[in-house]
Amino acid sequence: MASTQTLLLSRGCLVRRQTGALLDNAVRRQCRGFIKIPHKSAKYQAKVDAAEKSWQAKAVEIQEGKRQNTWDLLDERGLIKDVAGSRDTVRELMRRRRVGAYVGIDPTASSLHIGHLVPLMPLFWMYMNGYTTFSLIGGSTAKIGDPAGRLKSRDTMARSDVTMNMTKIHYQLKRLWVNVEEEARRYGHEKEWAWRRGIINNNAWWNSQSLLEILRRVGTSMRIGPMLSRDTVKQKMTNGDGMSFAEFTYPIMQGWDWFTLASREHIQMQIGGSDQYGNIISGIEVFKAARASDKDPSTALPTRDEFDDPVGFTVPLLTDSSGVKFGKSTGNAIWLDPFMTSYYDFYGYFVRRPDADIEQHLKMLTFIPLQEIELIMAESSVDPSKRIAQHRLAFEVSRMVHGEKAAREARDQHCQMHRKPVTSPSMDGSAAMEQYQEPSRNHLNTAPRMDMILPESLIMGKSISRILHASGLVSSTSEGHRLAATQGAYIGGAPGQLRAMNPYEITFTPIKLWFPQETRNYLIDGKLLILRKGKHNVRVIEMISDEEYEKSGQTYPGQPGSGAVRNLHRHIKSLREGLMTPEETAEALALGGKKPDEPEPTIVFPEDKGRQRMQVEAKLAEELTKSRSSE
Repeated sequence: MASTQTLLLSRGCLVRRQTGALLDNAVRRQCRGFIKIPHKSAKYQAKVDAAEKSWQAKAVEIQEGKRQNTWDLLDERGLIKDVAGSRDTVRELMRRRRVGAYVGIDPTASSLHIGHLVPLMPLFWMYMNGYTTFSLIGGSTAKIGDPAGRLKSRDTMARSDVTMNMTKIHYQLKRLWVNVEEEARRYGHEKEWAWRRGIINNNAWWNSQSLLEILRRVGTSMRIGPMLSRDTVKQKMTNGDGMSFAEFTYPIMQGWDWFTLASREHIQMQIGGSDQYGNIISGIEVFKAARASDKDPSTALPTRDEFDDPVGFTVPLLTDSSGVKFGKSTGNAIWLDPFMTSYYDFYGYFVRRPDADIEQHLKMLTFIPLQEIELIMAESSVDPSKRIAQHRLAFEVSRMVHGEKAAREARDQHCQMHRKPVTSPSMDGSAAMEQYQEPSRNHLNTAPRMDMILPESLIMGKSISRILHASGLVSSTSEGHRLAATQGAYIGGAPGQLRAMNPYEITFTPIKLWFPQETRNYLIDGKLLILRKGKHNVRVIEMISDEEYEKSGQTYPGQPGSGAVRNLHRHIKSLREGLMTPEETAEALALGGKKPDEPEPTIVFPEDKGRQRMQVEAKLAEELTKSRSSE
């Protein structure tokens, strides 16, 4: 007879099992993963035990008033508006459990804007305080379009547009989370083993989800009357262009997302923008209906008390003192993509905020402690013309979004443009010196952007190594050849198959040295190609006709007739034949082949000089010297 073992689990669960037997799914869910699982190593189990012990110790300290509840932290920073459920229940839930939370973002645009930062900030704070956090990309819900806060239905998006937006936002979120990790360290939040975050796309389940299952589990419990009484529905039907059946079912889709995340990742809380309260309320109803429909105790989510119920809250709509929606400037969003809103413009937007708004924005959009914010505001009030608080806000948000280097460059550029040094009450001596260092030469005009266009003749007729070079992922065709030979780069495709990826999923397969005509197998909708090198270096390439590309005025690395060596030989020939004077040649070299009034090209990639190019440059220098001496 097998021996038994008693395990004391999180939340006071006392479970008996046979040694070596697997715990059932119900116990796993009820105990939120902090359980002794036989197939895990002793080392892993020790980490689990230590994490749970640490959490329970913190819960006691919060109860005794020795530590701040994370809910109170969010509240005092003005990040809580409407709460779905009892505030006291949510507060106690966050004390007791390492509750999971998520924020959903539909990829209806090619970039996030600063309005998205507001609901993401509570998620960042929760992560820094040990909670499980997920960013959900609504690849499927974007096809429907959220009707909340809208009187006119969204235009139907092409599959290629959804794929491009989805890919760009996915990697934008990844970079943002990396920067948040840096912010956590900078402000003294020491990362623990149990911290957990993730980015997930709801295509992961909707692409294989049965409509019949949803109707069976949820449809019979959702009543039409309450759904019609929602403000979103009434406003759109009364004052808007009406509501489609697809839009009407959007809250059900969002609620099913929530239930799926709870089943897979133990996500119990949803955080949304100021217009998402109705969707959160509907989502709770869908969540509970789906949970009640599961009669299998081995898979059903727990329903013991109110602390097992889904909860959620919205963040305030961030506006300026005149009531204008924060994130909008003359009708245009302030984007997080630096190619849509430059580092300088992004920084400058916050510098221009009126004094009456700054304290609120510092609380909501930065990780600066409240006591330090008081000091910043006090110093700024002495001489408001210096805009000390505005510059601190601009720098903090820029650093979180774009990173330390880009934030410093934006600040330095702003100082140079306005001839005003910027000081900050929080800077130590080394940081103050660093702000006057020469900015990096890798500015935006030489940085590769994620989305780009390339001509059809290149994509359909040239080797993958040339395409890698043209995309800026490698510095030469030979490097692209080596990368493909070692399968060090990836293409958006079905793993292990010679075909394009599902347009609504982000999957990659290693690039190999295939024939040029085989690249067409990976085109999405016949025009979109996605390449990746490393974890975050991605190119979303739209293939256009050669005529369109020529009209765009762009060139790409390795383009025939546009190479640096060939241009240098042309200058040498013109100089020898007397077609250009030495001064004209020097001016042409300084312009890099552009006309004096020609704007910077959209895409320019930095490249290392090869030996041949350096030899030809030396030869041209000799010719210039000879020409000048003979005059």
